Amino acid sequence: MEPRQVAQELGLSQQFPSHMFLQQEPSSRAPELCSKGFATEDPLKSSPDDISRLSSWIESMLVICYLKLGQPGLALHHSHRSIIQNPSHFCNHLRQAACFRCLHRYSEAARSAMVAQCLYVLAEGAGLQTSDLLQLYWQALTQEALSGEVSFSALYTPFEKEDKADKIKEANKAFAEKHPDYVQHIFTDPHGIHLLPEKAESHPGQQYLLTLGFRNKEIGKTVEKFVTRKLPVFPGQKMTFSPSMEEEAETFWQNTGKSIMAAMAFIGSTKIKDERGPCARAIEQFHHASLLSHLQREEEQAQVMTQAMAELATVPYLQRVSQEDAKLLQSLMADALDILAGGAGERAWAKIQKVALIEEYLREGEEHFLRTPHVQIPGMENISWTPRGQKYLRLENTNMFIPNPRSLATGPKKRRIVFAKS
Repeated sequence: MEPRQVAQELGLSQQFPSHMFLQQEPSSRAPELCSKGFATEDPLKSSPDDISRLSSWIESMLVICYLKLGQPGLALHHSHRSIIQNPSHFCNHLRQAACFRCLHRYSEAARSAMVAQCLYVLAEGAGLQTSDLLQLYWQALTQEALSGEVSFSALYTPFEKEDKADKIKEANKAFAEKHPDYVQHIFTDPHGIHLLPEKAESHPGQQYLLTLGFRNKEIGKTVEKFVTRKLPVFPGQKMTFSPSMEEEAETFWQNTGKSIMAAMAFIGSTKIKDERGPCARAIEQFHHASLLSHLQREEEQAQVMTQAMAELATVPYLQRVSQEDAKLLQSLMADALDILAGGAGERAWAKIQKVALIEEYLREGEEHFLRTPHVQIPGMENISWTPRGQKYLRLENTNMFIPNPRSLATGPKKRRIVFAKS
């Protein structure tokens, strides 16, 4: 069944007036309606939950209005806001999927449909036909995403409880045999088990490993870093952004950045839980928004940050969140609000970026050291050596040396000689 037909069956094409709520922001309209008794029987007892649900409903009506007006970009913005206000309602995610599909962002649409189907099941939705239609919609969007992609291909391998390392080797080999045009870089996602939109009675609880193969080796290696590392660094973060570098940054985004984000979006279209942490998907969107801010694309950055907030708001309804992860989730939500408000304070996200960059530079330094041939001086095999002129600390289990912070703070300063300009 085509996505359009499934959408019609799910009621996404219902007729709603296109002018009802266009005059006032839901953030002010919802409290007003509650105070007048439209949301609760007693206007004096309107709870924050009542206001949030009403605000979400108004936002959802705006989604439908803007879709009918042929403005899916504005509809998508309001779909994110409807989810932030009421993340547990599966219809909000279904409308988000419709917006993404109108914008030809099929991988993200597939993820929204997957979340909608998962929330419907968790809420013990009684309609089996509705559940089947949600899975068909999710399946159609996933197929649409992969059929339109030229930079990579994918293979799903059934996974039970076998040794994951051996299964990954088998999956990589099977992919190379099946997709010989995408073997410049192959890897299997080791973090998180993937789900496919299949009926529960035919494949109860079946899980899959996802293997990706790329035509471009560098893009494949970068995507693998994102998937395998808890604190990855987007390549654009290491560029020195300045007015003179703006053209180079734009070229990087068009040639590389878009392909990387497309692959990341596809990986997320079949994965609910991530072993890297429940905030991993939102952190990927923070990376995306950070690069867009350097490219001075404020409007796109705001859209991505609103999407990240919707992702964070939905996390507790999809999986259990530890106390530590809950604190990170709240910090990232506050950061997103601060970024959208134009704040420039020290944020949790800024600290995450700094730690990730430090780890990346140390990793690159160690890799460079291991690749560089070293001459061993006879008789000095057992001598522990560190560079002279400074106190250094040796990183555990590595050949990397970093300056001792104590010596940096108390060591003598070198004299500077200033030459007069002629």
